[in-house]
Amino acid sequence: MIRLPQRPRTAAFAFALLAGCTGAAQAAPYTMFRDPGCGCCKECAAHAKSGLSHDVVTREDEPMGSVKARLGVPADLASCHTTVVEGYVIEGHVPAREIRRLLAERPEGVRGLAVAGMPMGSPGMEAGGRQDRYEVIAFGDAGRSVFATYPK
Repeated sequence: MIRLPQRPRTAAFAFALLAGCTGAAQAAPYTMFRDPGCGCCKECAAHAKSGLSHDVVTREDEPMGSVKARLGVPADLASCHTTVVEGYVIEGHVPAREIRRLLAERPEGVRGLAVAGMPMGSPGMEAGGRQDRYEVIAFGDAGRSVFATYPK
């Protein structure tokens, strides 16, 4: 007797496996690359975890210059840490509110968001009540644009 493959069962299994993998990918933690000597990065990771309701894993195993070059962070937008969030690059002290907006809108041609430098009052840089004015810049193939300005 010749047995033919049971394709419907195989297809159902493949679909279930794919759905499980997709769910696992969505549950993957956000990854923050940081310099071990920087103290504000942990505060910014706590802000992201709280504001995005998502785990943030910190890594200190790769030189920051290499991370920024590999992820395409423009040199003039660099800050002390770089986070990968659902395929987007988040450079520096970007408020969770703007990351949520990026993930909801998913604008075409945007690779990520950046807050250049370390402005006082930005997430992780809250000290002494000082609030510098700063911009969240969207960058990528579509060029650059101001995504948000703080304080609002």
